[in-house]
Amino acid sequence: MKSSSSFLTLLLIFTISISFAQKKTKVTDDWKFGVAMYTFHTVNFPEALLKVDSAKLHYIEGMTFHKSGPDLKDSLISQLSPSGIKKLKKLVNEKGIKIESIYIGGGKTVDSWKKEFEIAKNFGVKFVSAEPPVNMWDSIDSLAGVYGMKVAIHEHWKGVSAYWHPDSVLAAVKNHPNFGACADLGHWPKSGIDPLDAIKKLKGHIIAIHLKDIAAFNNPKLLDVTVGTGVIDFPGIFAELKKQDFRGYIYIEKDETQKPSNLNSVLEAAKYYNTEVKKLK
Repeated sequence: MKSSSSFLTLLLIFTISISFAQKKTKVTDDWKFGVAMYTFHTVNFPEALLKVDSAKLHYIEGMTFHKSGPDLKDSLISQLSPSGIKKLKKLVNEKGIKIESIYIGGGKTVDSWKKEFEIAKNFGVKFVSAEPPVNMWDSIDSLAGVYGMKVAIHEHWKGVSAYWHPDSVLAAVKNHPNFGACADLGHWPKSGIDPLDAIKKLKGHIIAIHLKDIAAFNNPKLLDVTVGTGVIDFPGIFAELKKQDFRGYIYIEKDETQKPSNLNSVLEAAKYYNTEVKKLK
C-alpha cells in the first residue's frame, strides 16, 4: 500500500512538472504576431491586405481612417455602413487573416466614440487602440464595458500625446477596468523614455505592442528605422514580456513610407522578430 502511495505521489509531481514546463515554453507561442495597417496607409484596405498576405502574417490591427477601396467608393472605414464593413471583413476572412483590434480616433463626444465602438463591434474585434481624451476616461471606459472590449491606450511622443510617459498610461488605467496599454516601442524614445523601462512599468496592463525601432533618443522628428538597427533593446524587451507572461498581440508598424511600399521593411522586421523570439524558447 505504501509503495502504491509513493508511486502516485511521484506521478503527481511528474505531471505537475510537465504541465509547468509546457506553460513556460508556450508563452511566446501565444504571442499573436502581425502588422498594424497604418504600415500600409498609403494604399487602400484591400491592397494593404494583399501585402499582409504576401508577408504571410495572420493578424492585423485595422484603423477607422483607412480608405476602404474602389468597391466601396474609397470611403473611410469610419464612414461605412455595417454592410460595407461586412464586405471588408469577408476579404480578411478569405485570406485566413484575423482582425482582432482596430485603431479608432474617437472624437470629442460620447456619440463619436460610440459610433467607432459600433464599427469595432461589426468587425468583431477584441479591443480597440486609442488615445482617449483625459476628460472622457469614465465615459469611454463605460462604453468599452458596454461593448465588451478593452481600450489599449496608445502613446505618441511628448507634446503630441497625453500618454507620452508610461506613468500617464498608468494614471488612465487606474480605476478604469477596461483600459490597458498598447505599448508603442518606437514612440517612447522620442520622449527620452527607454522602452524596456516602460514595459516594466506597465507590467500586467499591456494588451498589445507596436513593434518599431528608432535611431536615437530625444528627437521627435526622427522617422523609424529597420527593426533591430536602432537604439531599442528588443532582446531585453522580449525577455521581459516572457517574464511577465504576456499573451497578447505584437504588431509590426512602420511610420515612414518607403518606395514602392513598406513590405520589405515588414519582411525584415518579421525575420528579426522570429530570430530573436526563437532564442527565448
